[in-house]
Amino acid sequence: MEPWNLTGVSEFILLGFSKEPELQTLIFVIFLSMYLITVFGNLLIILATVHDSHLHTPMYFFLSNLSFADICFTTTTVPKMLVNIQTQSKVITYAGCITQMYFFLFFSGLDIYLLTVMAYDRFVAICHPLHYMVIMNPRLCGLLLLVTWIISVLHSLLQSLMVLRLSFCKDVEIPHFFCELNQMVQLACCDTFLNNMVMYFAAVLLAGGPLAAILFSYSKIVSSIRGISSAQGKQAAFSTCVSHLSIVSLFFCTSLGVYLSSAATHRSHSSAKASVMYAVVTPMMNPFIYSLRNKDIKGALKRFLGVAVIKGTVVTGLKSCL
Repeated sequence: MEPWNLTGVSEFILLGFSKEPELQTLIFVIFLSMYLITVFGNLLIILATVHDSHLHTPMYFFLSNLSFADICFTTTTVPKMLVNIQTQSKVITYAGCITQMYFFLFFSGLDIYLLTVMAYDRFVAICHPLHYMVIMNPRLCGLLLLVTWIISVLHSLLQSLMVLRLSFCKDVEIPHFFCELNQMVQLACCDTFLNNMVMYFAAVLLAGGPLAAILFSYSKIVSSIRGISSAQGKQAAFSTCVSHLSIVSLFFCTSLGVYLSSAATHRSHSSAKASVMYAVVTPMMNPFIYSLRNKDIKGALKRFLGVAVIKGTVVTGLKSCL
């Protein structure tokens, strides 16, 4: 195939999951349901955290930011796929593809770094409980959040600029439901050695580094919990980490599983289906994991929903009186 210049590529084709017309309605309903659950579930976590003064702590500050990142993370891919199914068009513009890839990398990176910061928060809370509020002061929390945003912006910007230098071929088809970085690089009609090196180096440094930090934090946490004499104290300490550990396991295991399986099989459609686990399912599961396993969140949600119902009743009563 004859390579095009950058200005020659005007659009890409997102092949999605299936070419079978009878499956499109089912796929649309499933992904619309998961997207709505993700948005409303994470939005409830944010509103409950903001509304309830008991949750104005570093742990829930980072949790509300994680919920925001999860909403945006899913929004970068699912709505476009739903529009494509509804309009029966698989086209995405060149600019739209680069933009989608940038924000996908940004919010996925933000997820990883927030999970790392939350692991550090749990480490300080359990290993240094007497100094917790002194160490995790508002200034440090704000600084940690700012650093996660800066690293995410720089990484996604670097990868996007690296893709912009590539030239692509005619009839470019992406065997995925969104513009995934690895698929974009594979479709290029020029030398991609530098792109691959940057991509793999960034993966090791910016994903492997946080994973190592999380594992180190939990090794210290486990060691500290083992030193607690009472069984009740051990259970109380471990219960504060269960939700975060569940989310970390779900996110990293599915992400690693996707890329290891795609590297082994080289089947792009299998990679697309597996990507649903970390790109859609994990953000959807986060609110359930935190609400089901965390008494503070449960109580805050009950109080928030109770206030909302009361306000709704009062407003309805006033309207009926007028």
